[in-house]
Amino acid sequence: MPTPSGPARPGPAPACPPACDPGGPPAPDAAGPTGTGYRAVFAVPEFRFVFAAHLLSSLGVVVCEIALSVLVYRLTDSPLLSALTFALGLLPYLLGGTLLSAVADGYPARRVLVICDVVCAVAAAAMVLPGTPVVVLLGLRCAIAAVAPVFAGTRAGTLGDILGEGEPFVLGRSLIRIVNQGAQLAGFAAGGLLLTAVTPGAVLGITAATFTTSALLLRLGTAARPARGGRMTAGRAGGALLGASWAGTRRLLADRPIRALLLLAWVPPALVVVPEALLVPYGGLLGVGPAGQGLLMCGMPVGAVVAETLAGTLLGSRARTRLTFPMGVFTVLPSLGFAARPSLGWALVLLVLTGTGISYNFGVDRWFVAAVPEEQLGQAMTVMQAGRMTIMGLAMGLAGVAAEYAPLPVVMPAAGVLGVAAVLAVIAEVRRSGARTAWADGPVPATP
Repeated sequence: MPTPSGPARPGPAPACPPACDPGGPPAPDAAGPTGTGYRAVFAVPEFRFVFAAHLLSSLGVVVCEIALSVLVYRLTDSPLLSALTFALGLLPYLLGGTLLSAVADGYPARRVLVICDVVCAVAAAAMVLPGTPVVVLLGLRCAIAAVAPVFAGTRAGTLGDILGEGEPFVLGRSLIRIVNQGAQLAGFAAGGLLLTAVTPGAVLGITAATFTTSALLLRLGTAARPARGGRMTAGRAGGALLGASWAGTRRLLADRPIRALLLLAWVPPALVVVPEALLVPYGGLLGVGPAGQGLLMCGMPVGAVVAETLAGTLLGSRARTRLTFPMGVFTVLPSLGFAARPSLGWALVLLVLTGTGISYNFGVDRWFVAAVPEEQLGQAMTVMQAGRMTIMGLAMGLAGVAAEYAPLPVVMPAAGVLGVAAVLAVIAEVRRSGARTAWADGPVPATP
C-alpha cells in the first residue's frame, strides 16, 4: 500500500517463512488469491481459519452479552444494571482503542490475536464462578470490550498480509462484516434458546469454549509474521506503549485524507443507530409486544447481510466503489419515514433499507488501506473500530435522552435530517482532502 512518500507496492506483505515457526502453516503464496469474488477469498486456506475464528468469537460476544445480562438481572432485580451490561460492550472501546492501539503493529499479529481471545475466554470463565460480585462481573465485561478494538484492528491488518491489497482485502473485510451482522441474528437466537434449557452460568461456560477454540484456530491456522511497525520489546512496554498509542493516533488524525476517511467511517453509523436504539419504545408505541420488538431488531442486520452479499457477489470493484457516497447518504434516509409513525410492517421495511447502506464500506475500506502507511495499518484499523463503536454508543445515549423530551416520531426522523447534512459535509471533506477514490486511476487531487 502507498506510504506518504512512495507509490503503492503490489501484492501482500511477505509472510515469515515456515522456518520461523515450524509448527505454523506454510506462508501464503506471494501472488495472493486467484480468481474473483468471495470464492477467491475463501480459496486462501489461512483466511478460512481467520473467518472461522471470527465467527466463533463473534457468536461468543453476543451470547455472552445475553447470558450476562440475564445473570445480572437475576442477581440484582435491577433493569438498569442489566442494561448496563450491553452499554459496557461499547464504552470501553474508546479506552482500548486509544491506549492500546499501538499493540496492533508493535507485536506479532498472531500473538496479539491469540492473547485477545484468551483474555476473553478467561473473563467469560471467571463469570461462571459462584459468588462473583456483580461489580466484578461488569468489570470482566469491560475487559472483553477493551481488547475488542485491538483484536479487530490487528485482524484487519492481518487480512492485508493474507489477502494482499485492493479487491481481495475489501472482500475479506466484507465477509467479516457479514459475520458481524449474522452473529447478531444467530447469537440472539442461540442465546435465547440456550437460556431456556440451561442456566446463564452454563451459557457463559460455552462462550468461554468458543473463545478458546477461536484462539486455537488462529494459533494453528495462521502464519507467524513479525510486528508490522517494528517489534516492541518488554523494556518498551507500559508507559512507552501508551505513548506510542497516543502518538500514533495523533499522527493518523493529523493526516487530512485519513481523518476525512475516519469521519466517513464513523458518521453514518452514528446516525443510523438512533432509530435502532429506540426500537423497544417504538414497539411499545405500536403495542406489538416483545415478539414484534424482536422482529424490528432483526431488520437492520438482515438488510446489511443481504446488501453485503449481493454487492460482493454481483458487482465489480469499480461499481461498488462508485456506490460509496450514494449509499452513505441513503443509509440515513429511511429514518425520515418514522415521521409517519409507520406500522410494524412498514417500520421493518425502513429498517431493512437502512441496513443495506452498510455496503458503502466497500469504498471506505479500499481508500483507507491506500491512505494509511503500511506500518500503521493495524493501529489505524484499531482507531477506526474504536471510534465507530464509541460514537455509536454516544449516539444511542443521546437518542435516549432526546426521547425523554420529544415524541419518538420526532426524534427518529430528526436523526435522518441531521444524518443527511452530516454525511454530505463529510463527503465534501473527503473530496477536498484528496483521499483516493476507485473511480479515478490514482489519487484525486485536493480541491484548492
